[in-house]
Amino acid sequence: MSQALNKSRMGAAVLGVAMLLAMSVTAQAQKPPERGSGQYQNWLTTEVRHQLVMIPWLSLFDNLQYRVDGNNVTLSGQVTDPVIKDDAEKAVKGVEGVGQVTDNIEVLPLSPMDNQIRRAEYRAIYSFPSLEKYATMALPQIHIVVKNGHVTLDGAVLNQADKDAANIRAKSVPNVFSVTDNLQIQNSRTPKSGQ
Repeated sequence: MSQALNKSRMGAAVLGVAMLLAMSVTAQAQKPPERGSGQYQNWLTTEVRHQLVMIPWLSLFDNLQYRVDGNNVTLSGQVTDPVIKDDAEKAVKGVEGVGQVTDNIEVLPLSPMDNQIRRAEYRAIYSFPSLEKYATMALPQIHIVVKNGHVTLDGAVLNQADKDAANIRAKSVPNVFSVTDNLQIQNSRTPKSGQ
């Protein structure tokens, strides 16, 4: 009986040590690399992007972009709700190692007509068979920014055919004054900015 108890205690001790080691490795993996290194710059860029896409109210009608210079971050883009602008700045300021945050995010004006165009653009683009795949993502990659009847498509698509299809579909929506196509082909995106 005492041998079984000793084996049980020993097993618990081994399990406890293994858990502590696992927690230590996890904690070390979450620490940023040394500042000034290329790894640090990549880590910081990835962490900023992660914090921005985790904003709960962010939608495909918003277009958040960022630039990381050293440990300073510049936010830009357009959002439909001032809460998203505030949340973006707070989220990035909370990233370990971030110095100054410059918030150049534009809050789009409230407009029932723009809201109607957003819904119509969504239906026109995401109901098209070759573009439906983009609607199934947690945050769809084709962002539809509408300001005073002018539409801008931002984000990334997989190929030129999808880019062309999104542009044609966006231009088919009535009451739109202009369409600007800023979509990029996914493998040609620059690594230090994001949507």
